[in-house]
Formats: sequence, C-alpha cells, structure tokens
Amino acid sequence: MALLSAGLVLIFAAIHGEWSPMHRWNRALADASLVLVALSMGLGPLARLLRPAVLVLTYRRESGIYGCLLALAHAGIILVGWVEWDLMRLFGFEWNPELLSYVMFQHGFGLANAIGIAALLLAILLASTSSDVAMRRLGVSGWKFLQMGVLPLWWLSVAHVAYFLFMHFLSFHRATPEPNPLQYWFVGLVVLVLGLRLAAYLKTIGGRRIPESQDERAKHAPI
Repeated sequence: MALLSAGLVLIFAAIHGEWSPMHRWNRALADASLVLVALSMGLGPLARLLRPAVLVLTYRRESGIYGCLLALAHAGIILVGWVEWDLMRLFGFEWNPELLSYVMFQHGFGLANAIGIAALLLAILLASTSSDVAMRRLGVSGWKFLQMGVLPLWWLSVAHVAYFLFMHFLSFHRATPEPNPLQYWFVGLVVLVLGLRLAAYLKTIGGRRIPESQDERAKHAPI
C-alpha cells in the first residue's frame, strides 16, 4: 500500500508537471489521497459483488489510513506554501492595510477549506481507530458505528475536491488557467464508487427478498 501511495503521488505529480512546485505537489497528494479513500469505499461493495475480490478486502483499512496520511501532507503544504501559516487566509480572508483588518476576499475558498478541514478531522479520527486494538476497546458495535463515518468523510472530500477542480479558478478579475485534466476522471471515480455501493445494496436487499417471498408462497400453498 505504501508503494501504491507513492506511485499515485508520482503519477499525479507528472500529470501536473507544468504547475508551480507548490501547487504540483499539493494537488498530487490530494489526488492520490482521494483515490485511496475511494479504494477504501469501493472494496467492500466490490467484494460483495465479486467473490474473488474478498482476497483484497484486507487492504481496505490500509488504503484509508494512507489516504489520511497523504491528506495530512496535502494540508501541510497548503498551510506552509499557500496561506503561509495565516489561518485567516485559509478561510478566504486577506489583510487590508488601508482598513487595518481582514476582509473576505474568496468566499468559496474559505467554505471549501472549512469542508476540507472537517473531512481531515474525520479522517484522522477514523484512521486512529482503524486497528484491532481500537475494535477491542470500543466493542464491535461501537467500532462499526464510528467507522460508518467513512460515508460523510467521502462526501465531504468529494465536495472539497469538486470546488477546486471546477470552480475556484473561474474568476472574471484574474487570468483563468487551463482546465484541470483530471476533472472528468474525478467525475468517473465518484460515479464508479456510487455505482458499486448501489449495486451491492441492491444485491443485498435482493438476496433478502428471495427467502421472504418463498415463505409467503409457503403460507398460501395448498395443504
């Protein structure tokens, strides 16, 4: 999983090779993190749909943990290279020397980063409890309830990434860069995860209906 994570980062860094170093590695870490979280989201449903996929189900936990580690590195680059440790800038504010105060400059930037911070805190909580020790201490039911947080984590991550892929760089008062080449790959990844989970859900409820329908037929069968 470590090799996969490093390989994903290098691939995405190559894709973003024309960007400045800060944005290049910032985006490479973010993209790789999202793929690993998507892998963690998709392996369970895939194993439910295809029996051979059970063999790789063990990597679901590790993919989530590595996704969290890459997200932490991504956040670190944002703090150091983009907002330069100015937390007000992280939420879209800029210092105005004439007013001697911070003013809102980028509304969407602040909201997207607030969503990203929420996703990161949730990822840290889930990664820190993704162990057999945590399962024993929390109990199986308590641990499963906590790990269901992967669903809001996924959708918070999707919302955060979607803003920067499709909206942040659209501005009438400054030059607009070329569209990110990964925009539609991102859409495909989200649709794939959603499709896998939906298909697994339908298979699960379909499997439960069969014995129920058989029981109903037995009740009405002639004696």
